[in-house]
Amino acid sequence: MSGEHGVVYLPEEFSLLGEVFDRTVESPPAAMRSPPYRSATATNILACAAAGERDPIELELAARAHLSGAMAS
Repeated sequence: MSGEHGVVYLPEEFSLLGEVFDRTVESPPAAMRSPPYRSATATNILACAAAGERDPIELELAARAHLSGAMAS
């Protein structure tokens, strides 16, 4: 998580990140909604947001970035 320390979000940004997280973790089949999936999703959203992204579509794409590796294994 280095590089994400010291990032401050406004309430509306925090709300956006929460909405993206909720949509992303509810979309896969129930069997995939494990704690590691939720953790990877949150990490990806926060990393993308820390880089300055605020577009909900881009944040959701970043949130799902770990799925391709999970599906391949």
